[in-house]
Amino acid sequence: MRVEESQLKAFLLDAGMIKPAALKKAEAAAAAEQKSLREVLLNMGSVKEEEIKRLEAYILGIPFVDLSRETIRPEVLALIPEPLARTHNIVAYRRHQNELEVAMLDPDDLQTIDFIRKKEGVRILPRLTTPESLQKALRQYQKSLEAEFGDLLKPEGVGALTLAPETVSAPEEAEELKKMAEDLPVVRIADTLLRHAILQAASDIHIEPSEKDVAVRYRIDGILRDAMTLPRRIAPALVARIKVMANLKLDEHRLPQDGRFKIETSEYRISLRVSVLPVFDGEKIVMRLLPEGAKGFSLEELGFWGTNLERIHRAIKRPTGIILSTGPTGSGKTTTLYTMLEMLNTPAVNISTIEDPIEYRIPRVNQTQVRPDIGLSFANGLRSLLRQDPNIIMVGEIRDNETASLAINAALTGHLVLSTLHTNSAAGALPRLLDMKVEPFLIASTVAAIISQRLIRRLHGEQESYRLSRDELVGLKRDVDLDDTFTFLKKEKVVEQKMTLENMEWGKPKKSPESPDGYKGRISINEVLEMSDTLRQLVMKNVASDDIERQAVAEGMITMRQEGFIRAAQRVTSIEEVLRVTSE
Repeated sequence: MRVEESQLKAFLLDAGMIKPAALKKAEAAAAAEQKSLREVLLNMGSVKEEEIKRLEAYILGIPFVDLSRETIRPEVLALIPEPLARTHNIVAYRRHQNELEVAMLDPDDLQTIDFIRKKEGVRILPRLTTPESLQKALRQYQKSLEAEFGDLLKPEGVGALTLAPETVSAPEEAEELKKMAEDLPVVRIADTLLRHAILQAASDIHIEPSEKDVAVRYRIDGILRDAMTLPRRIAPALVARIKVMANLKLDEHRLPQDGRFKIETSEYRISLRVSVLPVFDGEKIVMRLLPEGAKGFSLEELGFWGTNLERIHRAIKRPTGIILSTGPTGSGKTTTLYTMLEMLNTPAVNISTIEDPIEYRIPRVNQTQVRPDIGLSFANGLRSLLRQDPNIIMVGEIRDNETASLAINAALTGHLVLSTLHTNSAAGALPRLLDMKVEPFLIASTVAAIISQRLIRRLHGEQESYRLSRDELVGLKRDVDLDDTFTFLKKEKVVEQKMTLENMEWGKPKKSPESPDGYKGRISINEVLEMSDTLRQLVMKNVASDDIERQAVAEGMITMRQEGFIRAAQRVTSIEEVLRVTSE
């Protein structure tokens, strides 16, 4: 029941997933490296793992399942013991009356299927999935945070932690704090907090001391959520433990400190950026989680489509010019830049970056970390990069007049420059550059495209369908030109021509055990301003951002709010989420 290479080749060509020349090249590489054709195709990036798995499932006549889109009940997951699930790469995800659906990587593992059938007394329905999808499901075997801490969270359990004396010299205090950081209970607590943050796909961990306790919060899908409340007396030991891991000064409590450390297991590699800030009740810690070696995204996966996608492709094909990604902190600007860099990353070009911090490592890209403490700023770093014969330059952020001027001049002198800028809209980036004392004619000559984006949460699982009431329509029209937006939705063929605002059905989040608020995962909504002759003339006249935006819309630019309503109409997200994200 395995897919032969001849079958795989035939179906790949028939489906148009690969060109004959590329397939021939992959076959030659497979023969030379003594690897399977499948493995070579994946390594070359010709096809994605999910695409191959879906194709194999089609060939074998076995349904494909993406477990990330499935809500697995704990009692169903527990039908297959965790050791068996991990050893044989099989997960139970859905049970009917006398049938059990299982996701697996190897449909030929009949022995395991037969074992589960006899154990549960049900008919087994095998489904194919990807390794990544299966790993996400396997992580659900983990205990809850409260259950895993057990007695450590009880006052008597925490009492075993030693506390540093308040009146000691700095060397003595540092030694005491080091002992606290190495106590087994606090090591377990720190490790558990980190592991559960990783398993829940948190982007940040907040550890916040107060007068009576210590609050631990995870930022998941852009929203901070309470994870745990720890006893107040554990704070010094927990802070000391994290400082030791990040190689920070243990006896420094008056000044902010920044550091980094890594976590590596067989399942994941995470780089953590640590920020320690003195507050009234002690020291607050925020840790940013940055997955290493993560599979690169595509612009489509990030949420770009249609006209916006075409505009970006045109911009990055230019040999010179500047492309700006704008938006507030945490809106996905840097991820978008990294994605474009991976698209541009070929042996024919030299790519150099100056970043603060380097969030992801990209092979064959020369990445430089900003070091203000030794005088390596964005401006100084960019000046040095220009002497490295680059074709493409990425500047992590344009923060000041000098960096803006250097980036613009780099684009003017034969380089493609990618950078980020903190503005609320694409049109707002142009006046912002003018505020940085960049000459209007230089902006008009060099800027190719400006991307502005936000991240919205996806609706997860079952949704509640509803229609807008008369009062809701009236209230919504105060904030949004709803009639114009609905006309736009019909023009883009998102809704049928006969549809009206009154009978349009929208989606609302529905709470579930897996998703307490009915959302899971995020996708970007964006607007892409492509420079035209008319827009260049407006820049030369130093007009306001509103005038620039009106002209860009007249030339076909889709605004972020319009994009958001498209996603709401597609039931990807809710109207409430669109308004939350796009309200300025």
